[in-house]
Amino acid sequence: MERWPWPSGGAWLLVAARALLQLLRADLRLGSPLLAALGLLAALDWLCQRLLPPPAALAVLAATGWITLSRLARPPRLPVATRAVLITGCDTGFGKETAKKLDAMGFMVLATVLDLNSLGALELRASCSPRLKLLQMDLTKPEDISHVLEFTKAHTTSTGLWGLVNNAGFNDIVADVELSPMAKFRNCMEVNFFGVLALTKGLLPLLRRSRGRIVTLGSPAGDMPYPCLAAYGTSKAAIVLLMDLFGSELLPWGIKVSVIQPACFKTESVINVNLWEQRKELLLANLPQELLQAYGEDYIEYSHKQFLNSLSKALPDLSPVTDAITDALLAARPRRRYYPGRGMGLMYFIHYYLPESLRRRFLQTFFIGPRVPRALQPGQPGLTLAQDATQNPNLNPGPSPVVAR
Repeated sequence: MERWPWPSGGAWLLVAARALLQLLRADLRLGSPLLAALGLLAALDWLCQRLLPPPAALAVLAATGWITLSRLARPPRLPVATRAVLITGCDTGFGKETAKKLDAMGFMVLATVLDLNSLGALELRASCSPRLKLLQMDLTKPEDISHVLEFTKAHTTSTGLWGLVNNAGFNDIVADVELSPMAKFRNCMEVNFFGVLALTKGLLPLLRRSRGRIVTLGSPAGDMPYPCLAAYGTSKAAIVLLMDLFGSELLPWGIKVSVIQPACFKTESVINVNLWEQRKELLLANLPQELLQAYGEDYIEYSHKQFLNSLSKALPDLSPVTDAITDALLAARPRRRYYPGRGMGLMYFIHYYLPESLRRRFLQTFFIGPRVPRALQPGQPGLTLAQDATQNPNLNPGPSPVVAR
């Protein structure tokens, strides 16, 4: 087949014109996704020249370029106007930064904090407009939730409640399931599931009236078996399933439900090494002697050190998460799931498409690697070397190199 001149001028002119128009309208960002798309279009052009006659190649390239730019375009946004949003957990981290951003955009923000005199609460008072209202709420206390519900109903009569951002979360243990006390599982469920459920159900009449939005912070630990995050991960798995149920059941009411599954970011709780040290010491002090003998103190110390190592690699810029929350509140067609943070696409690809053994190895490599409990190490009473090799072929008693995510 005779080759024809590169590039396909008409198709590329159409693609360039649309890309320029979208950039001028701020519907498109000049970044790696756009550059990657243009590179793939160039490869497609090269392939079409060799396989298709000119008219067909021109049509394929033009259609592909148009569809690609449509997919890359930012979804249309709703106006902020006088929309009111309730955000939980605004003392620190994602909640505090989201409250500041939405206030600057013109939202009426109702921000809940554990302590009205905390540093985060004081920062919000100093940096935000008088529209922002601070409310004290502990999600484990029904009276606090009732107070917030009544306040919200009374202060949104003119504007309505457009959105609820379930950001508040809790975790205070890093340990295997067997080493985690039942009380820790209950504490995580009380905050991350039952508290969120009670608040969301209480606000549904307002959200149904406004045909508004529910945005909830989940965690990849609720989708994947992260080592030593059992209590936290199971509570996040429960709340994400609940939000999927809400997303289906509230669709006829016009309410859109989104879940944010962020990577590890440097929030205040993540970088507070002293707090994690105290929690580890508390775990060791209260662990039943039988379990301490079976696993060994060095096993817990090793897991703790690798956990801290992974936290040291946390992402410093919180804006991908606040941007995702904003999009979920204002996009005309918000996504059901958002995955802000570097590496999340690869992580979920591995989780959904690779064999279970590779998925487990990936989490161990990038989070907390395997270590043999004391009772299973060679030479311990009741276990011969042959039994150890047979029962634990993939385990190594020494530490393995770990790269934190």
